[in-house]
Amino acid sequence: MADKGRAVARRKDRKEPDAADRAKSGKEEENIPEKTENNEGAPAAEEPAGGAVANGQNGEFKVEPMELPPFEIIQGDRIDAFAFKFQFKNVEYSSGRNKTFLCYLVDKGKASDGLLRGYLEDEHSGAHAEEAFFIQCLPDYDPALKYTITWYVSSSPCSACAEKIAEVLKARKNIKLSIFAARLFEWEEAEIQAGMKSLNAAGCKLRVMKPLDFSYIWDTFVENEDQPLNLWEDCKDNYEYYHEKLSEILQ
Repeated sequence: MADKGRAVARRKDRKEPDAADRAKSGKEEENIPEKTENNEGAPAAEEPAGGAVANGQNGEFKVEPMELPPFEIIQGDRIDAFAFKFQFKNVEYSSGRNKTFLCYLVDKGKASDGLLRGYLEDEHSGAHAEEAFFIQCLPDYDPALKYTITWYVSSSPCSACAEKIAEVLKARKNIKLSIFAARLFEWEEAEIQAGMKSLNAAGCKLRVMKPLDFSYIWDTFVENEDQPLNLWEDCKDNYEYYHEKLSEILQ
């Protein structure tokens, strides 16, 4: 991603010691015991590496698994162009698209505040982007204001997020939310359909993105380097497919 000012939690790659380095003779201080069940005769190390503990009296060390922190929600102004073309593509089978991108517009009804614009990205390992929006993008929620919020999401909310969004809309009557989804997430599942119906009943406007919507996102939320968006060949057909499925669910 090329967004400046956004915080991304990354895991550092681990590199196994080269076998040739381990085989160098005459340098026991540089020799690293191989991970085998029988490691007798291996030179004893002075201190175990971080996360390792001694296992028995033969100098063998057992590496304890490290608990890595979950990816954090990413927040920024513009999405990387490649990420947009992959994540927002409205294909029927979304293999490899295991995260949610949420582009948002917020109008508080106050001319002085202007229109809030940005995007969120999750890794599906912690809070989802839909839930994080109300925490990170509306930290100073004011019940006296009238909020008009528009989301453009790479896929529709999961059942858990749909229920939480519906609860927020029921509790905060001054929020009007419209969600435009590139794809419908697992729309065949009964709980997903129930979540969509809950959103609709709570007053949320849930729609499938048209080809024109993709062009709007490209111009408004993507680092496009002033290049036009060439929509994929089946964009319109896929829109019509998802539009029909959503209409059947919400009827």
